[in-house]
Amino acid sequence: MKARIFCAVMLAAACAVELPAQWVNYKNPRTPRTRDGKANLSAPAPRSSDGKPDLSGIWQAEGAPYDELVKYVPGGVNGLGEDDPSLYFFNVLPKFKPGEEPMQPAAAAAFHKQMEAAATAGPKNLCTPPSTPMVDAYPVAFKIVQTRGLMLALYESDTFFRQIFMDGRPLPSDPQPSWLGSSIGKWEGDTLVVETVGLTDRSPLDVIGHPHSEAMRVTERFQRRDFGHMEIQITIDDPKTYTRPITYTVNARLLPDTDLIESFCIENERDSNHIAAR
Repeated sequence: MKARIFCAVMLAAACAVELPAQWVNYKNPRTPRTRDGKANLSAPAPRSSDGKPDLSGIWQAEGAPYDELVKYVPGGVNGLGEDDPSLYFFNVLPKFKPGEEPMQPAAAAAFHKQMEAAATAGPKNLCTPPSTPMVDAYPVAFKIVQTRGLMLALYESDTFFRQIFMDGRPLPSDPQPSWLGSSIGKWEGDTLVVETVGLTDRSPLDVIGHPHSEAMRVTERFQRRDFGHMEIQITIDDPKTYTRPITYTVNARLLPDTDLIESFCIENERDSNHIAAR
């Protein structure tokens, strides 16, 4: 039963997240390089005119080792793109055994019922909108555009965007629930701290479908360690669904000498007619 559940959920995820190949090839003159002309990803992190770390660039979550992923994808991880995805793309609670997750009893019961239904009914929507914080672990490229009062995250998958306001405004007291939520950011030393609220409870935390309530608050801490590597620490605080806050870290790497291209899930989609529940 568990294998069938994972297969059904993975089938939906593989169809929902498009992974187009990068074809843009442009050598940015501001990129530090080694003697052979390759981007020096170990060079110091750049800084903006105000002295803060500059997070700008094309990024992608680093993949997990094969032996950590295979338990979630029976038969292997081929078909999900050029690189293996992050473990947290599949499961934000990988350190817990099934049935021992720090979930409230009602939430745990609803979650397991949902998984059993997915195994028999199959995927219902092949183009589920992206959601926070799952976007941090997406196995697709995203671009950060940094200004003094606003950070933008532009995602290649389905060509969507996220705004993080840095102008001192507070979080909304009664936000309209949405897939990406309402986000504000501030600098704590060299770390960008982003607080997000107003996330619809229809958005899953991962491919498996771990749930959350609309009371969830997400805290992300972005730290660019050097030119080519960034650490994203994510904390999920949702007392209605989980018995304690959940914290995990996604590592991202820079994709130099390229850019985003337009991509939409429904364009040339031909798979939905061939999907059947097993």
